[in-house]
Amino acid sequence: MTTSAETVVHQPDWRMLIRHPAHFFALGMGSGLAPKAPGTFGTLAAFPLYWVLTPLMNDYTFLLFLLASYFLGVWMCDKTGREIGVSDHGSIVWDEIVAFMLVLFFTPAGIAWQVLAFVLFRLFDIVKPQPIKYFDQNMHGGSGVMFDDLLAAGYALFVMALIKSMLE
Repeated sequence: MTTSAETVVHQPDWRMLIRHPAHFFALGMGSGLAPKAPGTFGTLAAFPLYWVLTPLMNDYTFLLFLLASYFLGVWMCDKTGREIGVSDHGSIVWDEIVAFMLVLFFTPAGIAWQVLAFVLFRLFDIVKPQPIKYFDQNMHGGSGVMFDDLLAAGYALFVMALIKSMLE
């Protein structure tokens, strides 16, 4: 499969996943290899990672971890996208994982809030309202991959804050 006369697209697989640590994380530890809806599977992968990591860190350390994960993600997603031949290939889901862990961090306690957070994040990540769409189309490489999901996280958190304020 090719995207132009010069760019060859390599479909990611399990061998690529384990070939380099950047690929392992960019492909969501395997969740991005789902044949359908890899972004949704990547977002789902954020749940167990969040549940395991947050008891091990205080809030400040967890936010620093997310910040480091974001900037490492720029490099990892860029490297993986270049190897695949598409900078924002659907199998690259580290952006969903990091952004959704940020959403979970600010989500009120309870399964209903977490389900709402998941639905809202996926909605904004898929629909891409402005300015998400602008940055998705105009920012390339690893920074573009990571940034549009950060905006989707912001939209999800904003809508949850509105809902929470209406319930109080």
